Amino acid sequence: MNSPQLQPVLQLTGVSKSFGSVVALRTADLALFGGSIHALVGENGAGKSTLVKIMAGLYHRDSGSMEIDGQVVNFRTTAEAKAAGIAVIYQEPTLFPDLSVTENVFMGRQPMGRFRRIDRAAMRAEVVRLLDGLGVRIDPDRPADGLSIADQQIIEIAKAISLDARVLIMDEPTAALSGIEVERLFAVARNLRDEGRALLFISHRFDEVFELCDTITVMRDGSYISTSPIATTSVPEIVRLMVGREVTELFPKTVVPIGEPVLEVSHLTRPGVFSDISLTVRSGEIVALAGLVGAGRSEVARAVFGVDPYTSGTVTVRGKRLSSHDTTAAMAAGIALVPEDRRKQGLVLDSTVSTNVTDAVRRTIDTFGLISKRQENSFAQSWARKLEVKTAALDSTAGTLSGGNQQKVVLAKWLASNPKVLIIDEPTRGIDVGTKSEVHRMMCELAGDGMAILMISSELPEVLGMADRVLVMHEGRLTADIPRDKATPETVMFAATHAGEEVA
Repeated sequence: MNSPQLQPVLQLTGVSKSFGSVVALRTADLALFGGSIHALVGENGAGKSTLVKIMAGLYHRDSGSMEIDGQVVNFRTTAEAKAAGIAVIYQEPTLFPDLSVTENVFMGRQPMGRFRRIDRAAMRAEVVRLLDGLGVRIDPDRPADGLSIADQQIIEIAKAISLDARVLIMDEPTAALSGIEVERLFAVARNLRDEGRALLFISHRFDEVFELCDTITVMRDGSYISTSPIATTSVPEIVRLMVGREVTELFPKTVVPIGEPVLEVSHLTRPGVFSDISLTVRSGEIVALAGLVGAGRSEVARAVFGVDPYTSGTVTVRGKRLSSHDTTAAMAAGIALVPEDRRKQGLVLDSTVSTNVTDAVRRTIDTFGLISKRQENSFAQSWARKLEVKTAALDSTAGTLSGGNQQKVVLAKWLASNPKVLIIDEPTRGIDVGTKSEVHRMMCELAGDGMAILMISSELPEVLGMADRVLVMHEGRLTADIPRDKATPETVMFAATHAGEEVA
């Protein structure tokens, strides 16, 4: 590892940004050095995304300064930021699916050969060199369509390096990656650091931050709080700085009476996706569905809720059998599904908060098929208060909310329907530690009220901390049914990685 450079490549001092009456950044300070990986952490709504967009040229700061190599810069466009050597690698890259890997890397700036024709051989050779330098193997001629999120991120990094990016900003890059893909990304990040580039790593996953990064900056409520070397701080200290208080109970699990079966799934099968899935969730019980990425957990949830079909097996709620591929019947029976991808599947981002909250219950609160704005806002307001949704106004669009508040809006939408069964897929993915604690507390309260909860989670601490039982899937099959007192990281991971003896 190279020693960090003495002068910051990129430095922001006292940066602020407001949108009308909403203050997104009060005062932000950040210094990125070549040869170093710098973590930026904070609760949802702390101002991290706004700061990134200022660095990327999407937003122009209201006050404060931004310098590159000690020279003040004022980016008006993303093109100006890229030209200055700043690249952002987002959680979900946006490649052109029908173009090849090579064409995506050189989109809009293809090298020209004789007779002003695109020099495809030179393009391909450069992409091979870039990928070899990153230590990854991706066919430069294959279309981008079908590439994993991990491979798409690597393509974006290769593109950034081809543009001689000196600062690479990775915004929640591991949220949708498997453990092996995370390790590969980290190897690439370390190579880039050792080449002398400056990296900014934004994540809610503290284990990754402490494994990868050299320095960490904390933001809270749009303001800079602190910067310290990773080696001299700890997770409890960072959490305290982020939330301004001690989060002593991230998993506030309470013991509640377990009642009769509410959701019963028997021998559910969809060839090639999942096979012979049988499970029961009782009143007051939180059952975790665990397993590695690709094990089929979300697919089972979608089938139970009627989004996707299944070819054999049964789903019953309180003894009543449901039809396959019928979400209307599932909702009428009292099943609610909070999907993993809340932005694409759980919300209408261009609609208001109040419209999203009332979406699942509009037929029950309308008058002759019509809902007044007053009715809608009154209903939504009560749920927004219950779930402590932080929004400037109920008529704000859902797309303007932080990830944690979007999750609360999706929860409010389904809880408003008074479900008997709550299926919640990755309940705290992409949200901050303070909001995680609130979501976990809410799940415990719902279980205490007698709701049956099926929780899908890739975070092992969450599985072990919240579940009364852990069901583990491996390659589309259930491989273990583990009671809370027997659930350990070892027992869960063994069942998730070794098909072994499947549950009856």
